[in-house]
Amino acid sequence: MIKLQPFKTEDIQMLISRIPDKRALLQFAGPMYSFPLTEDQLKKDLSDENRTLFKIIGETDQNAIGHAQIFLKENTFLLGRILIWNENNRGKGYGKKTVQELLKYGFHNFDRETAELNVYDWNTGAIECYKKVGFEIDPDVMSEVSIDHEIWISVNMKINKNRFDF
Repeated sequence: MIKLQPFKTEDIQMLISRIPDKRALLQFAGPMYSFPLTEDQLKKDLSDENRTLFKIIGETDQNAIGHAQIFLKENTFLLGRILIWNENNRGKGYGKKTVQELLKYGFHNFDRETAELNVYDWNTGAIECYKKVGFEIDPDVMSEVSIDHEIWISVNMKINKNRFDF
C-alpha cells in the first residue's frame, strides 16, 4: 500500500532531480511551471493555502516514489502534478492507488462534491487508470498547449463523491 505524506521544503531537490526536460515537466505539471523546475516555483505552491502537496511513499522501502498535489477550486478540487518517477514502478497500480488516496483525502478534508483532473489525450495509460477509479471525461472542458511544434490536447475528467468507492 502506498501512503501520502506531506511534501516539505526538504523534498524539493528530490522532485526537481526527477524532471529531466521541458516535455517531462509539461506532462507532469501542465503549463503552470517553466523549465527548469526551480525551488522558487515549488515554494510558491507550498505557500499557496489552496494547494496541498504530497510525496508518494512506496509500500516496501518507505522511500518516496512520486509526487502529487490537490488544488482547491471554488466548487471542486483538482488532482494534479501526479508523478510516479521510476518507470519500473509504472504499470504496477501505484497510480491508481495514489489517485484513490488523493480522493479519500480530498473528499474527507474538503467540502466538495466533485473532484477533477486534466490529462493529455495521448496519455492513454493515465486515462485508463483514472477511468478505473471512476473518473469520466467531460467533453465540454478541453485545452491545448504547444511544445516543440506540437499541440498537446488536455482533457478534463471528473468524479462525483457519490461515485467514489471509499
